Amino acid sequence: MRILVLNHEYPPVGGGGGRVARDLNEGFSKHGHEVKIITPAFKGLPRSECYSHYEIIRVPSLRKYAYRATLKDMGAFIVSAYFKGSRLIRTWKPDIIQAHFAVPAGAAARMLSRRFHIPYFITAHLGDIPGGVPEKTGNWFHYFYPSTKKIWEEAEKVITVSHYTSHLAEMSYPGIHPQVIFNGVDTSVIKPQSFEIHNPPRIIFAGRFMEQKNPLMIIEVLNELKSLPWECVMMGDGPLKPLVEEKIHEYGIQNRFTLPGWISPEEVIKTYEQGDIFFMPSRSEGLPVAGVQAIAMGLAVVMADVGGCPDLVSQDENGFLIATEDKAGFIQALQKLLSNQDLLMKFKHQSREQSLKFDLASIIENYETVMEGIIKTYHPT
Repeated sequence: MRILVLNHEYPPVGGGGGRVARDLNEGFSKHGHEVKIITPAFKGLPRSECYSHYEIIRVPSLRKYAYRATLKDMGAFIVSAYFKGSRLIRTWKPDIIQAHFAVPAGAAARMLSRRFHIPYFITAHLGDIPGGVPEKTGNWFHYFYPSTKKIWEEAEKVITVSHYTSHLAEMSYPGIHPQVIFNGVDTSVIKPQSFEIHNPPRIIFAGRFMEQKNPLMIIEVLNELKSLPWECVMMGDGPLKPLVEEKIHEYGIQNRFTLPGWISPEEVIKTYEQGDIFFMPSRSEGLPVAGVQAIAMGLAVVMADVGGCPDLVSQDENGFLIATEDKAGFIQALQKLLSNQDLLMKFKHQSREQSLKFDLASIIENYETVMEGIIKTYHPT
């Protein structure tokens, strides 16, 4: 197959949705499919990168921040992706278009599909669904909902990355019945070299420092546990990082925190290797790739009970699910793990077992089945 992929974020730009697209694209190319990904240009990155069966094409962009895309950025990507896609389709002739995120990529995919009679499908992650991340996109959907409805309805297939995002999509767009395909990781590569508890135990956070991820809760909770031994690494960047740093200094616990900023995927995995507990008190999530990677690396999990997080956590087996604003609940959960090495080790082993249902090889096969089915039955009107 020739697969044209559209995504407004792609490593090292963006978050989990970009990493999902990259892993899938590399998997498709290893299976002999030709893949071209259109994504925004960003300072310091080449306009194109070519590999065997696989090309990254970066189009003109207004994007200024790796961790965040504004409405203006996404609008510019729709225009750039459409014009670059049009030129590419005339010469390369893809069999199918995949849009990661219904907005903005789905808008460009729909326009290209209508013009060139090529089927498209959507992988929806969360923020592209009304109500998914209301603090971030609520105002956008208030104005753009009528036009986004067509993007979903005209797609040949809608994939969602968790049961929660599937339910949310069905509620937002009656008549749409998504298929759930989890975000995956290569569990043959992303795996712990050994199971051990570090001294002191190390707590890991990975994500954008934004309201959605609730990073200040981490500081508030760990300040209440400073009588126990622990260290914390908070990977990522974003507008709340200065406030996080300020709080850490205010509580006098700066010697127990490391904030390395936005680091490479390889460095992220190395950091997990040195970790014991993954702590993510988010206010909303689709299926966090950071969480999938964490359990594959054998970390016990303390997460907010939101979105797709229940797909990652078996309560009291590999971790704890806690209500988002339940500070006391987070404190109690972490206290149990930090005070009981046998329990922590048990959870670490169980996380690794839990991760096998997210193995990338089977995820890629599921996507190939979907695409083959679409191409076989597509009949443009």
